Amino acid sequence: VQLQASGGGLVQPGGSLRLACAASGTIFSISVMGWYRQAPGKQRELVSTITLSGSTDYADSVKGRFTISRDNAKNTVYLQMNSLKPEDTAVYYCNIVTKAVPYWGKGTQVTVSS
Repeated sequence: VQLQASGGGLVQPGGSLRLACAASGTIFSISVMGWYRQAPGKQRELVSTITLSGSTDYADSVKGRFTISRDNAKNTVYLQMNSLKPEDTAVYYCNIVTKAVPYWGKGTQVTVSS
């Protein structure tokens, strides 16, 4: 299973970015798809997850600003990030869980700066 993330970049405070992560390989049902992030000097933290049935969970710091979604036919998870803040700067990692096994993407850099 391989995960390919895209959509990171440099954006000004208040701006928006949309991350995408496509899973490929021999994949059965993906129970959970999600995004985590790691800022310099900090531990990796949960940003958001979405289950196969569409139930979502968000970190308090991103509620109301970020929206997670998934396309099961394409094995792809998205993260729409609005009203970005400098503290959102981090490497964002996508994660999937299939047959109780987690897989991680390589990460995409998001930098929020003026």
